[in-house]
Amino acid sequence: MIFRRFHPLPLIAGFALALLTAQLGSWQLDRAAEKTALQARIESAAAAAPVSPSAAMEVVEWQPVRLDGEWVPAATIYLDNRVRRGRPGYEVLTPLRLAGDAGWVLVNRGWTAAGADRAVLPDATPAAGGVTLAGIVRVPQADPFTLAPEAAQGRVWQYLDMERYRALSGLAVRDWIVYQTSAAADGLQRDWPRPDAGIDRHRGYALQWYSLAGLSLVMTGVYVFRRFRS
Repeated sequence: MIFRRFHPLPLIAGFALALLTAQLGSWQLDRAAEKTALQARIESAAAAAPVSPSAAMEVVEWQPVRLDGEWVPAATIYLDNRVRRGRPGYEVLTPLRLAGDAGWVLVNRGWTAAGADRAVLPDATPAAGGVTLAGIVRVPQADPFTLAPEAAQGRVWQYLDMERYRALSGLAVRDWIVYQTSAAADGLQRDWPRPDAGIDRHRGYALQWYSLAGLSLVMTGVYVFRRFRS
């Protein structure tokens, strides 16, 4: 009988591979949809009018803000291994004591190149006195590759740990930080890039998985056709 000519394993493997790769393609499309929604939220927040956060006010990530206060330069830290255009450097973070006793906010003031002698930090002392600046709110993320808490190494840090910063500085800074966007005469670069949502990448992966699913069905169909012809 003709059914004896069929071996079930190739059929099962072909359909299973098609089903699996189709599901992976759908998962990639779901990820693309999530990233699209995230990008829309970022754009919406970034387009909002700047706010001046009070002590009890919560802000949204990517919300533009306007801050008034005074720098606390003694608590400045340098985030190491920040590369721009192929040059190693630091991001300089300084706390700002908000006017009206509204607390402290840690501000990423910008990027500066590292010198030839890494033992000597670039001078990034902010101007004394009151200051008004504009920026955007960001929520710092923990370093996913760190297995244990980083030991304190003076003013040079490899990544930002808010709890450790509060403990070492003695300042109850907010859970979020501000990336400064307004100009200042300190020589720091502030052309902050927007995060790459990777929407097109997810869609490209989905196309690859769906193509593989289609190829699996075609190969399975070829196998069945040849078995009928033999």
